[in-house]
Amino acid sequence: MEYITELVNKSTELIASGGLIVGFLLVLLEAFLPMLPLGVFVSLNINAFGFFSGILISWIATIIGSYTAYLFFYFISTKFIYKFLKSKTIAKIDKQIQKFNNISFTNLVLILTLPFTPSCFINLLAGMSNMSKEKYLLSLIIGKAFMITFWGYIGKSFIESMTDPKAIIFIGLILLIAYIISKIVSKKMNIE
Repeated sequence: MEYITELVNKSTELIASGGLIVGFLLVLLEAFLPMLPLGVFVSLNINAFGFFSGILISWIATIIGSYTAYLFFYFISTKFIYKFLKSKTIAKIDKQIQKFNNISFTNLVLILTLPFTPSCFINLLAGMSNMSKEKYLLSLIIGKAFMITFWGYIGKSFIESMTDPKAIIFIGLILLIAYIISKIVSKKMNIE
């Protein structure tokens, strides 16, 4: 336990000494490298910069990272990947990806709100499905706000979070609020 505390303190010092850029870049990279622990980076940003600043830095970084990854996958799927595949293979891939493209705005927001959703995989699917840029960006803005807030609030492992009644209630409230906001935005912006 002492080793973990020391590791957290050293990591927090390292991020704080590097300034906002280091905390920002760590979260941004997670959108491309799914093996990086987003929850740990958010927690370290909060330890280094305070709750609200840490949440804000992490939220902006994850939106930029996820949207950049989406654009990257969109570009390589249309410019490179499809050029090397046979038409039968493309038809099979397109059939599966179109199912994701038809996902409702509200459901996309809820998927992005869930703290354990693999962000890189969602960015890949959205990019390859040619999902509307506006739809994906708005869903990122709403969904990631709640997901980052969850990580900031919890800052624990999955098992500990799921056994803490307050954490379970908090997750339920986050999903409910994200659902309500996504419905309002969907109606106002006329996004399906």
